Amino acid sequence: MEIVRRVHNMKETARKAREKGRKIGFVPTMGYLHEGHLSLVRRVKEVSDLVVVSVFVNPAQFGPTEDFDRYPRDLTQDADLCVTEGVDYLFAPEGDEIYPRGSCTFVEVSDFSSMLEGVSRPGHFRGVSTVVLKLLEIVKPHVAAFGQKDAQQTIVIRRMVRDLMLDVEVLVLPIVRDKDGVALSSRNVNLTEEERRAARAIPTALREAEKRVADGERDPQAVIGTAREILETEAILRIDYVSLVDMETLLSVEEVAGEMLLAIAVRAGATRLIDNTILRV
Repeated sequence: MEIVRRVHNMKETARKAREKGRKIGFVPTMGYLHEGHLSLVRRVKEVSDLVVVSVFVNPAQFGPTEDFDRYPRDLTQDADLCVTEGVDYLFAPEGDEIYPRGSCTFVEVSDFSSMLEGVSRPGHFRGVSTVVLKLLEIVKPHVAAFGQKDAQQTIVIRRMVRDLMLDVEVLVLPIVRDKDGVALSSRNVNLTEEERRAARAIPTALREAEKRVADGERDPQAVIGTAREILETEAILRIDYVSLVDMETLLSVEEVAGEMLLAIAVRAGATRLIDNTILRV
């Protein structure tokens, strides 16, 4: 495996691969890789000739009071995992490679960037869509994989790819969970033992809401209430939102019907956790 640090080197590598007719698969990450990331790598390997993983903690998607400085980083560990998984290139640029001095161009998927996470994290999805577009332009993948845990992010990226007519296939793969049901996240390392125990209420809340719908509940507020009640049993958790929205529009649903996203965001101490499930009726 080769570690690439410069944008022009990564571009040249991608150009040569495409000239040889090789299919490029791409997994963009912010590093501190875990089994969720590796599941994306394995899927991309199945459909590609050459696999690129990027590690870049994107400052543009963090607000001024968020955890950019606390976000876990370990490039050596990431590289070792990538070698084990048979990754061909690890693209790990410095900040000034992605945002050269004087950068002032950003991309925003307007309607979807101001909902759910966008309410709590203004500007977050502008940073996400901008960096993803840059990475797609640098790596030039035929296929790129993202995780369902960041459901709104995947919807934003798919819409950006469609609207800008980008020549890349976007794969969205299922959430990978730990033995206790908590969704894998790089931020989980920041949880104390007490916070981690409390976090188990999140997947429990999702499961109980799923069961309520399966049993015939069609009132969105009743479904949301079921999830909130379980989260509220853990005093250490502070609920940001519990929302039931349409998968296409991200607008709150008026009745439980069709394909919906039940999304949860909470804080456990200083750590913000998100999770979701897709409901189909």
